[in-house]
Amino acid sequence: MIRNPRLGHLAVFVLLLCVAFAFFGWPQVLWILFVIPIAVVIWIERTRTKVSASGLDLRTFFGSRHIDWSQLQGVSIPKRGYVRAHLSDGSEVPLPAVGYDRLRILVEASGGRIPDPFAAAEEAEAKARAEAAAARDDAAEDTGDETEITNAAEATAESDEKNSADGSATHTA
Repeated sequence: MIRNPRLGHLAVFVLLLCVAFAFFGWPQVLWILFVIPIAVVIWIERTRTKVSASGLDLRTFFGSRHIDWSQLQGVSIPKRGYVRAHLSDGSEVPLPAVGYDRLRILVEASGGRIPDPFAAAEEAEAKARAEAAAARDDAAEDTGDETEITNAAEATAESDEKNSADGSATHTA
């Protein structure tokens, strides 16, 4: 079961304090503001997505819905809001309380019925790293002969410098 975080009740408490300050200023009219924290508590407690063997049970503030696994085609991750389920009839349904941060929980709970987008990304990244390493190895093999020739030329130049330095040292002494 994927629910909204219980830490949301702390935010409701802060909201209740803010409403209380306004209420004490004009209690005859502003008592209605207490409906806001009550509605938020109901939303936190009621909104959830339950994963079962038969499918997904979605519960929102105003209703509930069951989606069979045979109806589910895939999921999408919007920039904002809940993860969306794509159904076989072409419609989209938001999955309550399932954001990007909880998508991995949903994938694991589905038992493989929902493909893991993280695994596909990890496989693509590993493949890209392997191709980059192979390209670097090929480039190293192509320039390997030139590197050996350059290293041999540098070693010859260094030995010539040492010999000339030894020779000049003997002449001055």
